[in-house]
Order: sequence, then structure tokens, then C-alpha cells
Amino acid sequence: MSNAPVDTGRRRFLTWSTTVVGGVGAAFAAVPFIASWNPSAKAKAAGAPVEVDISKMEPGQLIRVEWRGNPVWIVRRTQEILDALPKHDNQLRDPASDEPQQPEYAKNAYRSIKPEVFVAVGLCTHLGCSPTYLPNTFGEQVQGVSAGFFCPCHGSKFDMAGRVFQGVPAPLNLVIPPYYYVTDSNILIGEDKEGA
Repeated sequence: MSNAPVDTGRRRFLTWSTTVVGGVGAAFAAVPFIASWNPSAKAKAAGAPVEVDISKMEPGQLIRVEWRGNPVWIVRRTQEILDALPKHDNQLRDPASDEPQQPEYAKNAYRSIKPEVFVAVGLCTHLGCSPTYLPNTFGEQVQGVSAGFFCPCHGSKFDMAGRVFQGVPAPLNLVIPPYYYVTDSNILIGEDKEGA
């Protein structure tokens, strides 16, 4: 046995180095484990609400956002469009929106919270195609109706409240998603105000 003096500096360095390396290793092991507790991107996309700023929308403009993997349309309707909605009720399959395709707060003549802002899932209720927005040329599809949505796949037609016309393949009006106004210019799509 040697009676050499103990090198406390070296001992402290080795203790400190071992502690740091062990701590870093534990952190690397813990990060994936803790991250696995969070919902996946797929799960988040499946139901996460989407907030949309509509402050810069022009009258007649449509913007598209994605919610639950589906297109959602937001249209700023003009007063002319609002005034025309009741004039073609007799040509619609479900003019009073009796089928449950919308939340209770959107079961009105405009199928919306605010008459000038229309929010709908942009999928045809026939086979799930995405209709085309025709803001000025819809009269070629339905005489006397200037604006609407036309599904070129099978010819379904919807008015500017998402109500389906008679004599087309689509059986139901467009779906109105749950939504509410966070502010006057921000809409949260995918959640009712009561659920917030």
C-alpha cells in the first residue's frame, strides 16, 4: 500500500464529470418519455380548434382554413346576397334547415351567428367533393341566383347560406361547424362558446 497523498482536485473533477454526464444522460432519456405524454400531431389536427382573423376580409371574399383535415369556408356576404337569400326558398330542399347540419345558434335564415359572415365545412354532402365558389356566375347554374357554390363532380348546388337546391344529388345542406367569436374580428372554429 502506498502512502501517496490523495489528489482531491482530481477526485472532485471526476465526481463532477460523472455527475454531469449522468445528468445529461438522464435528461436525454426523460425527454422522449415526457414527450410521449403529449398528443401526437395527428391527434392535435384531428380536433384542435382553429382561430381565424377576418378583419381584412372584403365583401364577397371567401377564405379557406383547415379544421380536422377538412376545408372550412368563411365568406363575407354582401347586403345584396343577404337580401336575395329568402327569394329562392321555394327552390331549396331544406330551406328552414330542419336537418341537423348546424348548431342551434346557426339555425336561422342566414345559418350563421352574424348575417354577414358565413362559416361552413366546404364539402358537398353527396360524396364529399369540395364545391366551387361562384360569387358572380352562379346564375349559369340556377337562374336568378347570382352567387352560390357548385360541385362540378355531380352537379350539386348550394346557395350562399349553404342550403342545397332541389333536384341535385346532395341530400343535405352544407355542415356548419361549431364556432364562436373570440373578438369582433376573430373566429374560433371547432368549439362552441359554451364549451370554451
